[in-house]
Amino acid sequence: MHILPTISTLFIVISAIFMAIGIVKVRNGKIEGHQKMMTYAAVSALIFFIIYASRTVFIGNTAFGGPDALVPFYTVFLIFHIILATTGGALGGIQVYLGYKGRLAPHRKIAPWASIIWFATAITGVMVYVLLYVLYPGGETTSLIKAILQG
Repeated sequence: MHILPTISTLFIVISAIFMAIGIVKVRNGKIEGHQKMMTYAAVSALIFFIIYASRTVFIGNTAFGGPDALVPFYTVFLIFHIILATTGGALGGIQVYLGYKGRLAPHRKIAPWASIIWFATAITGVMVYVLLYVLYPGGETTSLIKAILQG
């Protein structure tokens, strides 16, 4: 069982669920509930990132273990996911800042894009997890520290 990838993926799913609830709350005029849910979503995403970054540095990333013919498709998909995650994380940070500072006009303007990108990040993140650990056996895992020390 791949416990850390499972836990980190679970936190992304939890983050998306909190975000969805927060969106419903703000649409129903429940601002305080929206703020709570979005804070929980941000904290869940941060926990994901801490687990993911720690795992990447100390344990490493797992290579795709599926058929060689699928490697180019997986690689393009992974790059797409990384771009979404980076953009979504940045927009999420901006949204949290704007929301807590009460700068609601730009917060509302960015919100639809940020939420779509974050939901896409969560979905593609789960798909990466499924491809690496469920559908195919994981490939080799090499830690960043080992790569640096051996390089």
